Amino acid sequence: MDAETALWRRMIGLVIRTTGSWYRVLPAGEQGCAPALSAEAADCRLRGNYRLRGNKQTNPVAVGDWVEYEMQPDGTGVIAEVRDRRNYIVRKATKLSKQTHVIAANIDRLCIVATLAFPRTSTGFIDRLLVTAEAYRIPACVVFNKTDLCRGELLEAQTQAQRLYEGAGYPVFEVSALDGAGLDDLRRAVAGQTVLFSGHSGVGKSALLNALSPGLNLRVGEVSDWSLKGRHTTTFAEIFPIRLPLPGEESVTYLIDTPGIKEFGMVDFTPEELSHFYPEMRAVLGGCHFANCTHRHEPRCAVKEAVERGDIAEERYRNYLGIFDQIESGNAGW
Repeated sequence: MDAETALWRRMIGLVIRTTGSWYRVLPAGEQGCAPALSAEAADCRLRGNYRLRGNKQTNPVAVGDWVEYEMQPDGTGVIAEVRDRRNYIVRKATKLSKQTHVIAANIDRLCIVATLAFPRTSTGFIDRLLVTAEAYRIPACVVFNKTDLCRGELLEAQTQAQRLYEGAGYPVFEVSALDGAGLDDLRRAVAGQTVLFSGHSGVGKSALLNALSPGLNLRVGEVSDWSLKGRHTTTFAEIFPIRLPLPGEESVTYLIDTPGIKEFGMVDFTPEELSHFYPEMRAVLGGCHFANCTHRHEPRCAVKEAVERGDIAEERYRNYLGIFDQIESGNAGW
């Protein structure tokens, strides 16, 4: 094969950054396996006619996608095909748009980074992300950051939040990117996986990734003193292939950093299926008298009975009712 022919050979790669119309692609290893840390990424564009295939997504290519691309004589690449996704996290693009936005694809674990203050993350926001992860069969956990700031009432609130989600069956990590508390447990939980970190601006996602893998040097923002809301520091999604500093850990971990989410608009959900994405509700659905029970007003409802017994947390049930009403009204998440 001569040099010119080699340039046009179709390659397989992992999208590790998306910035407008350009995509950073890391070539796959031998026989299509995960890229090596030493691999050199290429800047690629999307083939022009690909956007014309009836795609309703604002970003037909997302970080985590495996793509087929062809290198050009100028050293850039052209993405010819996006391979089928194993899963993905998607949200509404804007309040008025009917389009969707894929946050990331082919995820092994979703880490929802939350804080109880500076800024506060509501359980309603956490539940929307958890429901979406359940719908797309993505294992999820909740990471409460900034534990170094938790004192008195805040510490009590964090303990209650931990019980809330552990009671629903989710792993919960209490960590501090500042002093390193809890980071080894989180490192062990995500090692060797492709992990999406998502949450509000200001909860410390980038600082947490810096603490998990010293040397990343991601830009870190501050929380506004007057609004207690975070400022965006991450402006585009990006995957960082790294080896975590754990004894004996040789596998590559792919950490995905994303811009902060103010609100999370849920996509393609019906009210009737919502309870199936609450694990603690799913466990008792067979006990409802009516097969189409909405768990709101029907008699002999196993979910409501479980709430009354304390087997299902009242706060999770209230969030369920709120999400149900918003899906029913066509306003899910905004």
